[in-house]
Order: sequence, then structure tokens, then C-alpha cells
Amino acid sequence: MKTVELFSGIGGFRVAAEKLHLRTVWANDCCPKAGRVYRDQFGSEEFHEGDINILATDIPAHDLLTAGFPCQPFSSAGKKEGIRDPRGTLFSTVIEVLQEHRPKFFVLENVKRLLTMESGAHFATILASLANLDYRIEWRLLNATNFSLPQNRHRVFIVGIRRKGQADQKSTSRGTIRLANPQDFRKSKVDPSIVADTTQWNGIGDHGRKFPNWGLAECGRFYGGDLDEFHATERKVLLREFLEQDVSHQFDFTESTVRRIKESKRVTKFIDGVEILVNQAGGARMGYTVFGINGLSPTLTSTASRHYERYAIDGRYRRLTNVEYARLQGFPDDHCECVSIYDQYALYGNAVPPPMALWVLRQMLSSGTAVEKLPRKRLQRKLFADA
Repeated sequence: MKTVELFSGIGGFRVAAEKLHLRTVWANDCCPKAGRVYRDQFGSEEFHEGDINILATDIPAHDLLTAGFPCQPFSSAGKKEGIRDPRGTLFSTVIEVLQEHRPKFFVLENVKRLLTMESGAHFATILASLANLDYRIEWRLLNATNFSLPQNRHRVFIVGIRRKGQADQKSTSRGTIRLANPQDFRKSKVDPSIVADTTQWNGIGDHGRKFPNWGLAECGRFYGGDLDEFHATERKVLLREFLEQDVSHQFDFTESTVRRIKESKRVTKFIDGVEILVNQAGGARMGYTVFGINGLSPTLTSTASRHYERYAIDGRYRRLTNVEYARLQGFPDDHCECVSIYDQYALYGNAVPPPMALWVLRQMLSSGTAVEKLPRKRLQRKLFADA
């Protein structure tokens, strides 16, 4: 199976694809530092650095498209049925590539707030653009902590599977569920009879104020619900299990910083699985927060200021090392060794964690839950029965 990786960064999707023996035939990113890492790890033959809008015509035929696409604001010009116009954004290039090559599968990744930005208008634009193509769409909000990574990192994954033949409005021949299993639905309000009948789905333009954390879409319609459970969870791990030994003092904070930390208020509690020991103004402000290592790390980002978050580790106040960033994202320790330590933080913080991408790819390429083959009563048992 041939894959193409757009907005590749340091190759999070490629690491996952290679574990499944998928062959990447073309990859692109505009960041020179990310490109340097990509070529160092995978070679230069498939990688094309530069503006995707210029290079898109060079993309070869492929079976799978992956993209951790940038979330640019969509223009309000040219509105259609209350949905914003994606033209002129980098996301529109993804749509053009899908239209041109019609791969069998695609996987897209973005941040959690995509579901709620401007009361869901951004996600409605994305979903409408994808659902009007010949694909069955499914999305789900996932957290890195469910994939043996000690990080509170929520990301939206959107998968598409190309439909066979022309779709009628009554869903009796094509539905599949890939990013959820029967147990995940037990505490949700998802109605299996609606899942199986697209005529009962809402128009994407009628999405309301935000989108749920799981759903399906096709032919301009969608249906979804908030899933509170994730039963594919691997072993939960703690931050302290991922730390380096004998860390250099270059990662310590200065005496003045340590003094200001001591003047802040002790909190000592867990918030979203993250252990917070000390915080300025008792949690009202993030300045001079000290995190513990008996829970998760906060979300790693490409923002430089976040790379200097403070952790209390073995009697020291220090930031996480570049190697610890690699581990928290699921990369090998030396994945970014060809660039400076400073640059590694941003590159890792902006990457797709390979363990998350690997699970999504496996689920998408699996047979899935064949909704169209199940009578409604049996479908209900299939979605809601105990394992």
C-alpha cells in the first residue's frame, strides 16, 4: 500500500506507517528543520520541502493520504448554507489532492479545539468539504494517555474510507465504524438505529454550537455523540517512568527562578491527571507552576515558553529534556538528534505521536464493525452489549 504524508513534520505518521509495512512514496513539509530530521531518519528520496500549493501537482498516485494539517481561519466570504468557505486555506489543498487521486483511505489530525472553534463553524467547514466527496467519514477525539504515553494530549483524528459506487440516501450498504468498539457506546446516548440510517442524520450546517467527540458523516450529513469511555486503552503509565537518569544541570532553573517558585502557593493536586505542586496565585495563573511526576505531563506544544515548564524531580527544579520530550511523544530518543536541543522541543511538540497514529491506522485498515450487514436489533446488541 502506497502512502503520501502531507504536512509531515518529523514524520509521526511515517513511523506508524512503517510499523504496518506501508510504503511512503511522497512526503512534504515547508519547515527546513523538520525536513532535516525527516531526511535524516527516512532518506531524501520521498521528501519534498517547500510550499505544498506549488508542489501538489507532483504528488503521485497513492492508496492512503495522511496529514496533520494546519488549522487556518476559514474565510467568511462565499458562505454556503451557513458553512464557511475553505478556499485559500492549506486545508483546501488536502481536498484538492483527495479529489485528484481518490485514495482508498485518508487520516487527518488536528487539535481538540477544532470541534468547538467559533461554535463548531471550523469543523463544519472541514466536515462538509470531506463529506461531499465519495468517502465515509468518521472522527474521534483521542488522548495520548490511552496509548501508554504519560501526556494529557487530546487530538482529533478524522478518517475517510472511499465508498463503492453511488450512494443512496438510505444507509443499507456501506456503513462502518472503525474508531470505536461496542463497549465505548455503553454510556453514550448514541442511537444505533440512527447510526444505521443516514436519512435520520442532521445536515452538517445544522451542527449547533459544537460537535461531539465522535461521529460519522457522508453526503452532507452527520451523526455523532460524546463517548466517555475508551476501551482500547493500553497500560496507563506515569511521567516518572519516562524520565532520564543522570540529567545534565543545563536543564535546571536559575536561583532567582527557584526563589520565585518558593514564594508561590502550594497546590498539590491533580488536574486532568497532571500533578500540580505549586502555582502562582494558587492556580489562578500559570506563572511559576511546578509540576510533579506522579501523573501525566501537560500537552507538549511547539510554543517556546512551554518548553520551560518546571518539574520537581529528585530534589531539583528542572525542565524536561529533549529526550524526555521524544519519549512522551512516542519517538525514539535520538529521532531529532541532527538538530539542536533547543529546536527539538518545538519539533516534538508539533508532531503527531506515532502510537496514536498507529492505532488509528490499524483501526481504519481493519474490517471494522459492518453496520450495514446487521439488522437493527442485532446492531443494537452489537453496539451496546458487554464484551
